[in-house]
Amino acid sequence: MSVAIEAHHLSKRFFLGERNQKAFFEDVWGKAVNIFQHLLGSQQAAPLRSSRREFWALRDVSFQVSQGETLAIIGENGAGKSTLLKILSRITKPTIGKAKINGRLASLLEVGTGFHPEFSGRDNIYLNGAMLGLSRKEVRSRFDRIVDFSGLESFIDVPVKNYSSGMYIRLAFSVAAHLNPEIVILDEVLAVGDGAFQQKCFDRMKEIINEGHAAILVSHGMPQIRQMSQLCMWLSHGQVRQFGPTNEVVSCYEREIMGHVGVQTGIAATRTTSLIPELAGRAVINDGG
Repeated sequence: MSVAIEAHHLSKRFFLGERNQKAFFEDVWGKAVNIFQHLLGSQQAAPLRSSRREFWALRDVSFQVSQGETLAIIGENGAGKSTLLKILSRITKPTIGKAKINGRLASLLEVGTGFHPEFSGRDNIYLNGAMLGLSRKEVRSRFDRIVDFSGLESFIDVPVKNYSSGMYIRLAFSVAAHLNPEIVILDEVLAVGDGAFQQKCFDRMKEIINEGHAAILVSHGMPQIRQMSQLCMWLSHGQVRQFGPTNEVVSCYEREIMGHVGVQTGIAATRTTSLIPELAGRAVINDGG
């Protein structure tokens, strides 16, 4: 099988601002001194305080996905999953490393991605088709299937800025899933919308996978992950905690999550139990007063 996605040592750094009262007055004082020195003709400027610190959302992430394979990415909130998908979708650039995409890519990461708000649903379907390299004729041949799947026949000529978030997701998924992409990237899409539409999305994704396309999915739904992916990558604090067959990785992840929940539940129960004598004692004292 040919390789669809290659990621080599991907790392992404952000800078977080640290603002506090001391830093604020230091910056104001430094700028005031600079102004006075400029008025007096001095060339020496007062140093300004740096208020940035580094945050690495991803650290040295490497993997590859071949055509016909589906990779699931799991991890707690803030693990770096969405940052990784944005790098693969060319929305943001990595600080270190590189990602190579071999084929037409359709990604659905969040509401609003890939749509022009002033255009109608119809125009956005053709716009997304053009972005994928399809001719107008090719998009037209898929148009009815896209609209029928979305269930938005009555709103297809309305500007998408007037859509609800649910309507946005319906159309966006329909476009991503029917314009014949060779690679599909989805972020928590299967958890959006009503039950009937979720099932339609689930069935369509199984069709795409069975057709031999590559896919990357992010989801907190472990049963869906198990059914739809052969490979799984567990991210933790921006780093690969585990990579391998889906059942193996998900089982390890669930054991850790359940262990963590058990510990937290035990702590909460201990605190509650320890409060009972104290509250009872206070109640007796109050009654005696």
